[in-house]
Amino acid sequence: MNQQWNVGLVLFDDVEVLDFAGPFEVLSVTTYPDQNPDTTALKPFQVRTVSEHGTMITARNGLKVIPDFSFSNAPHFDIVIVPGGLGARKRELHNPHMIKWIQDRMQAVDFMTSVCTGALLLAEAGLLDGKRATTHWASYDWLADQYPAVEVVRDVKYVADGSIVSSGGISAGIHMAFYLVQQLLGVEVARTTAKVMEYDIQFKPSSAT
Repeated sequence: MNQQWNVGLVLFDDVEVLDFAGPFEVLSVTTYPDQNPDTTALKPFQVRTVSEHGTMITARNGLKVIPDFSFSNAPHFDIVIVPGGLGARKRELHNPHMIKWIQDRMQAVDFMTSVCTGALLLAEAGLLDGKRATTHWASYDWLADQYPAVEVVRDVKYVADGSIVSSGGISAGIHMAFYLVQQLLGVEVARTTAKVMEYDIQFKPSSAT
């Protein structure tokens, strides 16, 4: 039987749009082999959005999005994606409800992931202590200075350290999402998804980076 992973994309005001839209697209268009992407057949990933209150958020540059769930009524997620952006750096980093939700969800996920400065939220939650991680290039020093227990990896698209996967800035989240597809479904499914998206990416054997 084909498996399905429930994916929770975290949203908040001033979230960077491509941070969440990129992984959303990759995972949403992924299909099982020989399955028509336009059918209603079971897809590997059911992607849903979640915010603290479940009310409409305003992403960077004015894009308005209505999340599917709030923190209080969100279902189980196998994969959580924490994006970044101005809202992550200026507000959510200091939001105890956000940090606690991330900590709690870490107990039940297969993968906890971040895009861009979403890594700062994972670090604030203590999830990156003793682990390798990356973030947007402009925040390498911030991550290293504020969270010395984190081994910051620079100049890579993503870093996988156990069940935690962090990616660089903005478009790098697409690469991170393709990594998840490859890990869970194999390189051929990942290649097919990239072809559907007309996205140029070179897949490599599974590794830490």
